[in-house]
Amino acid sequence: MTMTDKTQNLEQSLPKHKANGPMTRRKVLIAGGTGVAIVTAGAAGLAGAATVTTSDSDAAASADATATASSSVCSLTSEVTEGPYSLDGALVRTDITEGKDGVPVEYTFTVVDEDNDCEPLADALVEIWHCDTLGEYSGFVGGNGHTEDDDGTFLRGGQVTDSSGQCSITSIWPGHYVSRAVHVHLRVHTGVTLTDTSYTGGTLVHTGQLFFDQDINTEVQALSPYSDNTTSETLLENDGIYDDGGASSGLLTLNALGSSVSDGYAATLTMGVSTS
Repeated sequence: MTMTDKTQNLEQSLPKHKANGPMTRRKVLIAGGTGVAIVTAGAAGLAGAATVTTSDSDAAASADATATASSSVCSLTSEVTEGPYSLDGALVRTDITEGKDGVPVEYTFTVVDEDNDCEPLADALVEIWHCDTLGEYSGFVGGNGHTEDDDGTFLRGGQVTDSSGQCSITSIWPGHYVSRAVHVHLRVHTGVTLTDTSYTGGTLVHTGQLFFDQDINTEVQALSPYSDNTTSETLLENDGIYDDGGASSGLLTLNALGSSVSDGYAATLTMGVSTS
């Protein structure tokens, strides 16, 4: 049996997160990096253009352009599979690294409500989890063939969005494991009740995965300690989940935090979720 077969069998046998009720094919807008300001400005610009007096043909063309632009602002794409390695009861915290080495990543997520004219969605819990530099997930260490301490919480956690629909989470660039391109798992919940360190209740409104530019990722994976992971890596173009849809498929917008790859990146994404 090959390593890929073993990993696929392991993924099939691992416990899955269960939402309240059956998973629906909810939709989500994902527009990389520019945030609500662009959405608001775009919408205002479109509204102004619609009031200009034109000929019938020009009016029809303007209406088509407006509809197309509006669709791009609030365009919805299907959710993707949650995948394995999820755990219930994520810690609510801004830094999920727990001392794990790796290239720093400062995530900033903006969540807007597609059912409310893409207004910022406050008090939504954005939860992420991903593997470490050796391709191992907390709670499931050994799945990628390495032995290390496992506290069940490293590189897992979430934050609640503010009045602007934004939240930030500090982590590291993920490593890789057999059969998947480098990625991060993500869930968005509404209506949660916060506890001292975690949350209870709420409604799961989005399940997705986040992806990284392949060229930058190649440089990252060549660095230590990522280079200690000798399992084969799947390129983004060959990943079975990512469908080459750019930001609409969870591709993060990346900006360097310094002059070197090892200095890390700011990673941004705007998500428009359907709360109905």
